[in-house]
Amino acid sequence: MTSVIAAPAEDQAPSTAEAPPVRVTGLVSRFGDNIIHENLNLTANRGEVLGVVGGSGSGKSVLLNTIIGLKVPDGGTVKLFGQDMADASRKRWNVIERRWGVLFQQGALFSNLTVRENVSAPLHEHTRLPRREIDHLADLKIALVGLPARAGNLKPAELSGGMRKRAGLARALAMDPELLFLDEPTAGLDPISAAAFDTLIKDLSDSLDLTVFMITHDLDTLYEITDRIAVIADKHVVATGSAQELEKNDHPWIQEYFMGPRGRAAAGKATPQPAPQATPRTS
Repeated sequence: MTSVIAAPAEDQAPSTAEAPPVRVTGLVSRFGDNIIHENLNLTANRGEVLGVVGGSGSGKSVLLNTIIGLKVPDGGTVKLFGQDMADASRKRWNVIERRWGVLFQQGALFSNLTVRENVSAPLHEHTRLPRREIDHLADLKIALVGLPARAGNLKPAELSGGMRKRAGLARALAMDPELLFLDEPTAGLDPISAAAFDTLIKDLSDSLDLTVFMITHDLDTLYEITDRIAVIADKHVVATGSAQELEKNDHPWIQEYFMGPRGRAAAGKATPQPAPQATPRTS
């Protein structure tokens, strides 16, 4: 994917084509004496849609905030695109930060700005493009997420819940990121809007070659669009795999989550994955 504006070569953070976009190793997170994570390990591979699930209080949002630098880890390492973020200078942080976008649960839009101004904000912060070009790019992102052109002139309070999610997604995509973080993207949406948002995420992931790191409790989302799911329990990642693989895991929380009534219903609705094609025999 081509970036909106390339960073100077001397500012590029060290990374390799083989380095995963996200690698968390031995993470420890605590608040006072309360340990949230202990020896947590997790990797998001390039180009995959990774779902992260866990019970209430398991630290899913703490993990996301730690990865994107809103919380300092109490132990372990967080690497983004091969760069150990604890060793990154402010300049390198800024360079790497351009390579990811974040959609927070409530959209986190500026209430006093229009949708176009919200989507433009990262471009004003990180680039020196002319205002007219920034507005044009913002309109392209607004269209990319399926919003009508008129939405650009509206403020968040004038949008439906689904439209606010899409506006937040447009802003997350403003800098043409390689890595997209989503925090409960379908929370608060009706089933039809949630399904449409799932389809949008999958289409964008495929067409833009995005790596998606998604915190969600939505079982339909997990079955429909994720490549892998990481389960946080007992203060660390206890299992990773597809939804179908996790159904066979004997961890009590995983069994209750995936094999309970809602899990079975989501599995029954899931779109069947295409069977691998047989290799023709050659004579």
